[in-house]
Amino acid sequence: MGRPPDCCGHGLPQPTGIASVATDNTASFSAVDEFLQSIPSGYYAVQQIGALKGMLQDQAALLIDVREPSEFRRGHIPGAMNIPVRSLTHNLGKISKDHPVVLYCSSGYRTAMGVMALHMLGYSNVRGFPPSIQGWQAGGEPIVTSD
Repeated sequence: MGRPPDCCGHGLPQPTGIASVATDNTASFSAVDEFLQSIPSGYYAVQQIGALKGMLQDQAALLIDVREPSEFRRGHIPGAMNIPVRSLTHNLGKISKDHPVVLYCSSGYRTAMGVMALHMLGYSNVRGFPPSIQGWQAGGEPIVTSD
């Protein structure tokens, strides 16, 4: 069958995998590779509710809920600030580089994106709480509503 023709009837080149990405975008590939290689064990995460509570109390950690405002209003961890993941870069002035920062969402997906983005912007003090709001509630911890 061959390759599909482009507008002039020629076959379009098909990517051959990571090697073609690496040669076309060497600097980007190197930066991503360096970032991935630098991920320590523990993957920038606070895994236990007790550890999160300790950080909030003992280290004055900033807790950021990266869900949408409507989700935040329906229930969030006490003391959390709402900065949706899509607006993190527009709110960097609210995010300390000097104190621990912990992000959470509803499932961990947006948390991981936020942690990675902030680390790429030089925030070495940011961690995620992968148990998320669901884990917090399942542990019998209180939530605050803003409706």
